[in-house]
Amino acid sequence: MSNSTEQLTEQLSATTLLRFATAGSVDDGKSTLVGRLLHDSKSVLTDQLEAVEHASRSRGQDAPDLALLTDGLRAEREQGITIDVAYRYFATARRRFILADTPGHVQYTRNMVTGASTAELAVVLVDARNGVVEQTRRHAAVAALLRVPHVVLAVNKMDLVGYEESVFAAIAEEFTAYASALGVPEITAIPISALAGDNVVEASANMDWYGGPTVLEHLETVPSTHDLTACHARLPVQYVIRPQTAEHPDYRGYAGQIAAGTFRVGESVTVLPSGRTSKVSGIDLLGEAVDIAWTPQSVTLLLEDDIDISRGDLIVPSGDAPATTQDVEATVCHVADQPLTVGQRVLLKHTTRTVKAIVKDIPSRLTLDDLSQHPDPGRLVANDIGLVRVRTAEPLALDSYADSRRTGSFLLIDPADGTTLAAGMAGDSFATAAKSVPADDDAEWDF
Repeated sequence: MSNSTEQLTEQLSATTLLRFATAGSVDDGKSTLVGRLLHDSKSVLTDQLEAVEHASRSRGQDAPDLALLTDGLRAEREQGITIDVAYRYFATARRRFILADTPGHVQYTRNMVTGASTAELAVVLVDARNGVVEQTRRHAAVAALLRVPHVVLAVNKMDLVGYEESVFAAIAEEFTAYASALGVPEITAIPISALAGDNVVEASANMDWYGGPTVLEHLETVPSTHDLTACHARLPVQYVIRPQTAEHPDYRGYAGQIAAGTFRVGESVTVLPSGRTSKVSGIDLLGEAVDIAWTPQSVTLLLEDDIDISRGDLIVPSGDAPATTQDVEATVCHVADQPLTVGQRVLLKHTTRTVKAIVKDIPSRLTLDDLSQHPDPGRLVANDIGLVRVRTAEPLALDSYADSRRTGSFLLIDPADGTTLAAGMAGDSFATAAKSVPADDDAEWDF
């Protein structure tokens, strides 16, 4: 291994990054929690705090409204709600964080899908006065579908219920039972008051019956279990580099960001969907030749053979190649205002590849109240979660979403205006318990 590769390895191991998202129903206090987290962990710049204090005074508030640290749109401030996903970057002595504060309104559930799609932990807030509501169940279902490995139940506004342990215990028991039935692997319940700061960064003196970690303590110590470097190696080709200069007359490289796993010089690889094989003759990283590269590095692979490779192709180890298929079965979260219907023509975007497709069947829609499957709904509307079968015009190399969140996911897009219709997760999920529907004859397909 070269010195530069060793240095990159040391840098990678010396830093720990956690991506997490917040979710919850309207007025559960998500933005206040995020603001309190940033404020009490000393992650707010002086001018930012002064701006929030000024805005709070102009609205007649005595104390600074910490929710304004994340609710940046004018409409958000006027209505007191979160509309768009707000990303915040902060760090403590123990860990770096990328935080996605997602909306609570039902009509903006699609934004929660965006924020949680790359998250390793989701904080689901519940108002202690209201308990688990439908939107709480919806967010738990989305977190389960997106395979978020850690979920924190933050029971907020404990100050408004007298810091009663029984209230917290009842909510924690109901949510844990529901989320466990969805397959969420780890659930941690924490009683908090985001407004007063109880158990957010500092332990609360008002809840001596609680002996667990604060929200920040848990965020700092939870293991980052979703290690993409241990997944199946995948490189979606974004661009073919062919300079044809006097210095590099025969250079032909295939550039892209490694979606998962690790590539090494000398390794046998297969290009999908063509199935052609070759060996890695070189790896260029940041202008230097290296012997090994891993996710999420952006690299250029050089191969021993000249193969017809273009944007959208997938380079994988020859001994670990996924099967290609034109029939995709997946669970989707529908995110558009217009419905998704059987027979609808769409575009399917998977990594760097976009192909034409038709929605062949919608076998079931998930009912959030009791997790039952509503068979043959015929269509999905905004915020619905359902099972779909799609036929693509060209073969795709899809992994199961359970194996790789990057190469097991895709988008369905309206070909007329480019609107994103649904976010899909290929392979098994809790939606696969839906009633089995036999496949139709493919004779009607025109591709």
